[in-house]
Amino acid sequence: MLLIDFVVVAALFQYFVFSIFVGRARSRYGVKAPATTGNEIFERYYRVQMNTLELLVIFLPSIYLAAKYWSPAWIAPVGAVYLVGRVVYFRSYIKEPASRSLGFGLSALPMLVLLTASLVGLVATVLK
Repeated sequence: MLLIDFVVVAALFQYFVFSIFVGRARSRYGVKAPATTGNEIFERYYRVQMNTLELLVIFLPSIYLAAKYWSPAWIAPVGAVYLVGRVVYFRSYIKEPASRSLGFGLSALPMLVLLTASLVGLVATVLK
């Protein structure tokens, strides 16, 4: 489970870093709290942070559940793909929001794999 814990800590750290970028963008583009609109570039940073938060709600429990039923050595790399996907999403969304598809896919597909692995493992355990 150490590999899973490492991926989870990396995901939380990644979210923290994205939050720092939002704070810096807020200052750089003069968007005073509590406003979340007012500058398009700031709004891009903010949307990346919020989208990442929305996905963490699914990612965190699903990686732990999948690792409960399957080998963590197989599940951790799936989580690593999610992390890479978030970086790709971040970079592409900030540059041009319409180019975010690859990053979103690299985030969404691992979550689907983790959710499916969790469900299959759960059903297999119940049917034993």
